[in-house]
Amino acid sequence: MNLIFTRKHLLAVMLLLHVIVFGQVTFTDSNLPIVIINTDIDPETGQPTEIPDDPKVWADMKIIYHTDGTRNYMTDQDNADFLDYDARIKIELRGSTSQWLEKKQYGWTTYDNDGNKQKVSILGMPSQNDWILNGLAYDATLMRDYLIYNLSREMGQYASRTQYCEVIINGNYRGLYVLQEKLKDDSKRINIEEITEDDNSGANLTGGYITKADKTTGGDPVAWVMASDAQDTDFIHELPKPEDVTEEQNVYIHGQFTALETAAHNDNAGLEDGFPSIIDVPTFVDFMILNELSSNVDAYQISTFFHKDRGGKLRAGPVWDFNLSFGHDEFGDRSHPDIWQFDNGDNEGPRFWKELFENAEFKCYLSRRWNTLTAEGNTLSYNNLSDFIDETVDLISEAAAREQLRWGTVPNHPAEITSLKSFISERIDWITDNVGTFSACADVELPSLVINRINYHPGETEEFPESDDLEFIEIRNTGAETVNLTGVYLSELGISYQFQANATLEAGEWLFLASNPEVFEQRYETTAFDKFERNLSNSTQRLVLADGFGNIIDEVEYDDDSPWPDADGNGSYLLLTDTSLDNSLASSWTAVAEGSLSIENFTESAKLVLYPNPVSNILLVRANTDITGINVYDIYGKLLLSVSPTAINAEIDFSVYQSGIYMVNITTGQGTTSKKVIKK
Repeated sequence: MNLIFTRKHLLAVMLLLHVIVFGQVTFTDSNLPIVIINTDIDPETGQPTEIPDDPKVWADMKIIYHTDGTRNYMTDQDNADFLDYDARIKIELRGSTSQWLEKKQYGWTTYDNDGNKQKVSILGMPSQNDWILNGLAYDATLMRDYLIYNLSREMGQYASRTQYCEVIINGNYRGLYVLQEKLKDDSKRINIEEITEDDNSGANLTGGYITKADKTTGGDPVAWVMASDAQDTDFIHELPKPEDVTEEQNVYIHGQFTALETAAHNDNAGLEDGFPSIIDVPTFVDFMILNELSSNVDAYQISTFFHKDRGGKLRAGPVWDFNLSFGHDEFGDRSHPDIWQFDNGDNEGPRFWKELFENAEFKCYLSRRWNTLTAEGNTLSYNNLSDFIDETVDLISEAAAREQLRWGTVPNHPAEITSLKSFISERIDWITDNVGTFSACADVELPSLVINRINYHPGETEEFPESDDLEFIEIRNTGAETVNLTGVYLSELGISYQFQANATLEAGEWLFLASNPEVFEQRYETTAFDKFERNLSNSTQRLVLADGFGNIIDEVEYDDDSPWPDADGNGSYLLLTDTSLDNSLASSWTAVAEGSLSIENFTESAKLVLYPNPVSNILLVRANTDITGINVYDIYGKLLLSVSPTAINAEIDFSVYQSGIYMVNITTGQGTTSKKVIKK
């Protein structure tokens, strides 16, 4: 009780110290975007409406941004050429303890002039309507959140995109902010299927969910509580919202966490029923790495998000809220370079974090990932982090001086940066010395599985008018032994599938995963192995086939733009011309007519020869049917030549091109094939 009493009083004292206003700033221009917000006039006072915690109030917003990198001026606010945004918003305060500060944080939604929510791109970020102005509360480095979110994305895990800016509200300079994305379901944010109140059974019940471990100060009810060795952890529904979640949905997603809790407690790393069958191991590993690197005080207990897509595994993240980290704790002394945050006696979160770390297999993958990321030249190496910090300092140093003048919270920014770097150096060394070895998982044997065919945008016909129902992926076993598919799954968000325990694929055989197995069988007269959830993108998408621990077996990122073969809604699908080729290259694929899925179809299309290659002068093209089109592209995708020979033989004069790599697309009656040609 005495400790709790002391902390509460310390918190009150610290917050009172933070509400001292230093003074106004004469502000005319900035190297950063300028955000100008003017709330509507309150008819009762005749003054601009105060921004409350809730509900949001109407305002006009302008964002001044010179896209060429030149300075932004307040006088540009009436020049449409320099306005990144100029429309209506609704805005409110956000945050918990940060609301005690004079400098507020804000959440806001974009609207059109008719009062309808409008998704827009802000400062180059993908279109959405919900945004945040992060006031960098309690962070004298002015970059803790910014640093971690950028590192997360560089590691391949989504985190809120960010842009520094300076903010004016109702004529009052409010200082340096980070304009960033609000965490929500969206194909460009948390890429999961939105769950509705009608999704209460079958595959629809399995996602998508966003759940958080957090404080209850926002007023949302606690969904369930999980035990900890320090203090219990409250879980709150984020998607669906607490007022929308059904009993079936609550039971289902709660069950995923209790299954994880049980598996971790029982040290069960089995692919069939252990924690790898429940969670996406790489996201849990990366989540722990970033929270431990930063020694984040709030990690695991509060501001801790999870998400689960329809048909997919439970995933940790996105990372959130790092203002109390890297040795800084405004309300205590809990961020140190020589302690695990999941075992610090305070904000430890549910026991499964510690028990996962204590599991030999999980810890091995954590160590492997940590040592890879911190190797010289990689994302979390000290030199890389130091360089990124220096670049950020250069970006915000001008605004940091104004921040100090306005609020008095950054009295010695260079010293803060020195301290941040010193902490990072010490922290990297300590974790490296204490995370253990990864020799047991250094060289994992992976099955010989290849993503061999992709029908991402099938052609529509009168008989089959729904393109989405005709999508499929073929997976082929190119090895000499039967593969046990237990634990194998599609790990990249966008589509979801996890093979059932003890499913097998014999040597040389293949299987089809289809978006709609019934329609697939009607259309292609072939039985699909199973159904994947959601749909393939009609433009570009990364597909990753992984084992139960997330080791990548095969991956491909297709595209509907050249030099990829044209299989975009024209009655063709992508086929790997040889399973030994690198399927990340467009030249390894051909476009094949959808009429048949037989191997003979590929054999015919393969009767296409280009020689000599490398070529100096004339490239000869030979096919077994008439060549109806030839396109030549440079390495940047620029079209250099387009001809229609209408013959089985053709010649291309390469003497006019410089030495380098070119892509040649050849179209015949069997489809379009893309080939890489080297000009000597």
